Amino acid sequence: MSKTSNKTSEAFPGFDHSKTTEQLRFFAERTARQTEEAYERMKAGAEAFEASLEVAKEAGDELILKSIAAMRAGAEANISQFEALANARTFSEVIEIQGAYMRKQTELALDQAREFQAISQKVIAELARPVREAFDKGATQAAA
Repeated sequence: MSKTSNKTSEAFPGFDHSKTTEQLRFFAERTARQTEEAYERMKAGAEAFEASLEVAKEAGDELILKSIAAMRAGAEANISQFEALANARTFSEVIEIQGAYMRKQTELALDQAREFQAISQKVIAELARPVREAFDKGATQAAA
């Protein structure tokens, strides 16, 4: 040890061999701590992304069910319209039936548009929530 230590000490004046292990341990612990913190941030981000995907799936399912219900209501209204027109006796009765049908379809379309708008707003709020929470948590951790 004396020959190597003397050569190293001569080559690097001020280098203390006794502190090398302590410094390596300090750097290893700091690196491990930083890695754990980075992992926690990545894990939180992945969980927020997963929550967003789950909300998107649920919202998509709800929109699909509403779309199917809207198409079913439209088909039933069309069938009823054709039956009513087939049973009409006069041209004025056909015009009256057609006018009532158009008003009913317009009201139905407006109601469906309101439902889709409400669902869309709920979906946007729900999709933004996990991302906003993750961002707030990250900002809080960064400030600390």
